Amino acid sequence: MDFQLRLDQSPDASAGRWLRLLEASQAPAPEDGKIDAAALTHILTLDKTNPSSIIACVAAARENLRQVREQCSSEMWEQLNRLYLQVNSTTSSEAWLLHSHIFFRAVQDGAHLFQGVTDSTMSHGEGWQYIQLGRFVERTDALARLIGTHFRRLPHSLDQAVESEEYLEWVGLLKSCAPSKPTAKRTQQNCARCA
Repeated sequence: MDFQLRLDQSPDASAGRWLRLLEASQAPAPEDGKIDAAALTHILTLDKTNPSSIIACVAAARENLRQVREQCSSEMWEQLNRLYLQVNSTTSSEAWLLHSHIFFRAVQDGAHLFQGVTDSTMSHGEGWQYIQLGRFVERTDALARLIGTHFRRLPHSLDQAVESEEYLEWVGLLKSCAPSKPTAKRTQQNCARCA
């Protein structure tokens, strides 16, 4: 999302948005203070020292699943392990940055496959409910941090008119918060099942 909005905004506006993204992700800013597309992408994806990075999150998920290995299906373990190996084989380089969309698509597909395998191979008892709860709590926490960071950094009070450059920020924020259609449908199905 950030890279798409970058096409419509000045470099100064992009730098502010990247700072908000790092703050909302609870990720450390670069030591040299330089925030550009390459630095931001590295911090949020391949930086093993950042616990919010993709590589660190996948490693933590794998370790957590390893600890409850006897309670999950072998297909769940295989899918998460496959994603872990794929993510860990990726190295940061200029060529990688140009083709990072392939990496992000693979991570997204891997996460969706893991959820699908979990839904289809695990009994829908307490363990499965716990996984669902964790997923929605994590999603809610990330959304709250993103929105909170955005509101804390507003340059004026909420009752003033929105400037054109700030309008793009609001559009980007709303698009970041909107669930994809399958997720919204799945949430409705889960709520109907619990009712």
